[in-house]
Amino acid sequence: MKNSKYYIIIISLIITMAFTKTPKQIQLLDLISNNTTTLAEGGGRSGKTAGFIYAMVVRAAHYPNTWHLAVRLRASHAKMSLWNKTIPDVLRWTGLKDKVSTNKQEMTVTFPHGSKGDSKIIVAGLDDKDRVEKVLGNEYATIFINEASQIVYDSYEMLGTRLNAKGVPLRVLIDYNPPSTQHWGYKIFHKRKFPDGREVPKDDYAVIKMNPSDNIQNISEQYIKYLETLSISKRKRFLMGEYGTDEGSLWKREWINYKKQALELVRVVVGVDPSGSVEGDEIGIIVVAQGNDNKKYVLADYSLHGTPQEWSSEVISAYDKYQADCVVAEKNYGGDMVEATITQMGTKSINVELVTATRGKVVRAEPISAMYERGEVFHIEPLMELEDELCTWKPLEDKKSPNRLDALVWALTNLSSEGSLDYV
Repeated sequence: MKNSKYYIIIISLIITMAFTKTPKQIQLLDLISNNTTTLAEGGGRSGKTAGFIYAMVVRAAHYPNTWHLAVRLRASHAKMSLWNKTIPDVLRWTGLKDKVSTNKQEMTVTFPHGSKGDSKIIVAGLDDKDRVEKVLGNEYATIFINEASQIVYDSYEMLGTRLNAKGVPLRVLIDYNPPSTQHWGYKIFHKRKFPDGREVPKDDYAVIKMNPSDNIQNISEQYIKYLETLSISKRKRFLMGEYGTDEGSLWKREWINYKKQALELVRVVVGVDPSGSVEGDEIGIIVVAQGNDNKKYVLADYSLHGTPQEWSSEVISAYDKYQADCVVAEKNYGGDMVEATITQMGTKSINVELVTATRGKVVRAEPISAMYERGEVFHIEPLMELEDELCTWKPLEDKKSPNRLDALVWALTNLSSEGSLDYV
C-alpha cells in the first residue's frame, strides 16, 4: 500500500460500497459539508456516532496527509465504543477494512495515499494524560467529540485549538444524548451564545436531532421497548432526545462546589449501581473519598454502558488507581452480581461491601443532598453527567433514581455516619 493507486482504490470503494445511510444520516452529512461545527443530539442508538465516523473515514480517504481525531472523556470508553465497535463497523460497511492498516495499541487507522502522504484517524481519551499530551501536539483536519455531555467547555475550547490543516475544510463534530440546558452545547447551538456571552455566527454551528425512531431499520424492537420502560426523564433523553431542566427537588447547582482534594485521603470508596444494561441505562460507578480535613470529595465518574466484563474492568481500574478501601453496592439489586463479576475479573483481592436498602430512594438520598447544601462535599473537577443527574432528578415522576446518583449515594453513605441507618 505504498503507491498512489491505492488512494484511487480507496476513494472508489467509498463511493460504490458506502453503507446504506438513513435519511437523518444523509441530512447530517449535508450539514457537515456546509458547516465548520456540527452537533448531532438525540436519543440512543440513533446513528449519530456512525454518521460522524463515516464522515471522518471519507475525509481521511479523500484528503492525503491529514490527521483526524476522535475523543471521549475516558480512554477506556473510547476504546470500548469507538475503537472496538463503531470504527470497525464503518470500515467493514464501506469495504475498507482490508485496505487500511490499524494499530491497536495506539488506536490509529492509516489510509494509504502513496507519495502524497498517508492520512490517519486517531482515537483517544482526555483522561489519558501522557498520551493526550502527545496527541494534542498534532494538528487535525477533523475533531470528533463523542459523548460531549461528559466534557467541560474548557476541554472543548482546548480541542478546537488543535484544528488546523492547510488547504482542507476544517470540521468539528459533536454528539451526545441531550444533557441539561446548563450544558455549553445547549447554549451554543440553541441559545446561539457562547458561554462568555459572544454571539454564535449565524452561518455556522449547525444542529440536528436524531432519535432511535430515525434509525429503526438498524436497531431491535426490544431496544425501543426497553427505552419505553425507563423513567420519564430518561425516556425524554434517550428515546425522545430532549434536554433536561434544573427542576429536581433534592439538589441545586449552587450547592455543587469545586475544590482540590485534601492532601491526605483517609478512606476511598467506589460506589457501584449495577442496574443498567448494555443497551439501556448506564452502570453507575462513582469514586468518593474522606479527607483528613473532614470534607468529602467526589474524585471521578467511571459510569458507562457495557457488558459485565467491561464495567467490572472499570470498577477494578478505579479501585486500583485511587487505592480504594472498598467497593460498595446494593445487595438486593444486583450487588451479588457485582461481587461475583469483580471477583472473577480481579487479579487481586478486592474488598466488596454489599448493603441492603431499608428505606426508599428519596429518604436515602436526602442526607447526602443535605451534606451538599451544607458545603461538606466537593467535586475535584466538573462531572457534567453526574451533576445533571443530581439537579434534574424528579422523584415524584422518576420512580427509579439515576444510576450515577445511586452510586454516589451508596458511596457517600458508606463514608458518612448520617447514612448508616440505611444499612442493615
